[in-house]
Amino acid sequence: MTSAGTESGARAARIARETSESSIELSLDLDGTGTSDISTSVPFFDHMLTAFAKHSLTDLTVRATGDIHIDVHHTVEDTGIVLGTAIKQALGDKTGIARFGDATVPLDEALARAVVDISGRPFLVHDGEPDGFQFHLIGGHFTGSMVRHFFEAVTFAAALTVHVDVLRGRDAHHIAEAEFKAFARAFRFAKAYDAAVVGVPSTKGAL
Repeated sequence: MTSAGTESGARAARIARETSESSIELSLDLDGTGTSDISTSVPFFDHMLTAFAKHSLTDLTVRATGDIHIDVHHTVEDTGIVLGTAIKQALGDKTGIARFGDATVPLDEALARAVVDISGRPFLVHDGEPDGFQFHLIGGHFTGSMVRHFFEAVTFAAALTVHVDVLRGRDAHHIAEAEFKAFARAFRFAKAYDAAVVGVPSTKGAL
């Protein structure tokens, strides 16, 4: 994995990662407006990353190719790793951030809740998807199990504590999209600057 670093004074990062299974170039700006330019060769995943950018107010560009003729798993997981790594790099020392964020987001009959702690301690709790969701094929390429794989990759690479719960839902597309949007909104609030915070929001003095 190679990194182009962060821009001076900006919470931004550019990272490239290439393996025998995937090739990914990603750039982001945590203080953007939610604009995105996404191409992963997995259409539904493009849709989810676009939603993440929009609702987290993160400018995001992704160019990813991989062995999707075998499975989309490597492309989705590796993109999550690169996204998480870029988030961690762009956050810097985390001075002045709110640190915690939560959101509950509906999509028609589906309802998902996410809680994010920019803790420096990677941990994911992911629960509530209905039985069989992990086997459902969404958009002809993306299986429901990829949702958890993506959150695992981002959480551990970015060193976040994340709880995602599906409270209800029937349609697999709606469930997955509600999860991504809830995560995006919770992350938006967690990464935001809080004028009342002095230094790093931790009794340890570091996150």
